[in-house]
Amino acid sequence: MDMYLIIDGSESFQNFKNDAVAWINAQVVDRILIEGDTVTIWTAGDSSKLSYSGNVSASEGKDSIKDLLRSLGTDGKTADFSGALREAAARVSRTPQSRLPYTMLVTASAGGLEKTLTGEGQSLLRWSRSEKYERWQVLVVAPDIAPKVREAAASYMSSLR
Repeated sequence: MDMYLIIDGSESFQNFKNDAVAWINAQVVDRILIEGDTVTIWTAGDSSKLSYSGNVSASEGKDSIKDLLRSLGTDGKTADFSGALREAAARVSRTPQSRLPYTMLVTASAGGLEKTLTGEGQSLLRWSRSEKYERWQVLVVAPDIAPKVREAAASYMSSLR
């Protein structure tokens, strides 16, 4: 699996970061990731920042990923989700067919997504699913799925001929 995590780096996420990171560590890092998986993490503050890229290994384990998530800053005035989503989409498009890409965006409020939902990043969020928690939410995003859907539809239509 190639896991792409985009974490809200804005001040609005500051009060909720600990809860969200605890959930990510328990539900994603501990339960989903296994040795050999690749993890790429962006912080979406005033600009998108690549914070981590590496493989889950037996020697390093998952602790370095958990520690990094706990230490991410939340001092941005805004959250550049569009920039992070573009970078994630570019990496996802290069993911080998033999690997499963999985993209998650974690934010404190839908308001932080407003610019992305109405701007150029809108198409990147077209295929997404949201899980809302008391004070924050997770979006599972599939930025690479539109071409696959088009390809599957074209294949299906040609099979009818």
